[in-house]
Amino acid sequence: QAQQSCEACHNLFGEYYCNICHLFDRDKKQYHCSECGICRIGPKEDFFHCSKCNLCLNLSLLGKHKCIENVSRQDCPICLEDIHTSRVGAHVLPCGHLLHRTCYEDMLKEGYRCPLCMHSALDMTRYWRELDDEVAQTPMPTEYQNMMVEILCNDCNARSTVQFHLLGMKCTNCESYNTAQDGKCRLTLE
Repeated sequence: QAQQSCEACHNLFGEYYCNICHLFDRDKKQYHCSECGICRIGPKEDFFHCSKCNLCLNLSLLGKHKCIENVSRQDCPICLEDIHTSRVGAHVLPCGHLLHRTCYEDMLKEGYRCPLCMHSALDMTRYWRELDDEVAQTPMPTEYQNMMVEILCNDCNARSTVQFHLLGMKCTNCESYNTAQDGKCRLTLE
């Protein structure tokens, strides 16, 4: 029978013992989440279980995260490994998708978008204002000055027609530059 200590000599097998998972470990303030079905690193007081996401999340996200049903049962889109039972903590993106925390940190070295839905993975407002300044200071070559393009915003999903610019095309709805050309270019007569 698995238990925390030896019946004969009473030596502890681990500071933490879960009699459901039969997990022995050093004390890392673990707790068993019956909804997740596994032990989690705590402390328990700092976490809540979101039944829609099917995941324990930090209390700082209570009422502030976008729920996606059973999101923790998906693999990390960066490393393609399981998130739910991983020893690496999960990072919840503003769009609601999950990545391993280490995969999120690596992703930010290469880009700023969720690999699944292309939404910005962090607040880009300051960078968009800097890009506004760069666009204003970078005149377009004559052949592009009257070119209009249809764009799709990856952050708000709005479609709009804007003036083409090599540095980026700004969404008229949310002012993000996280956009993609979504149609043909056309010249306007001015």
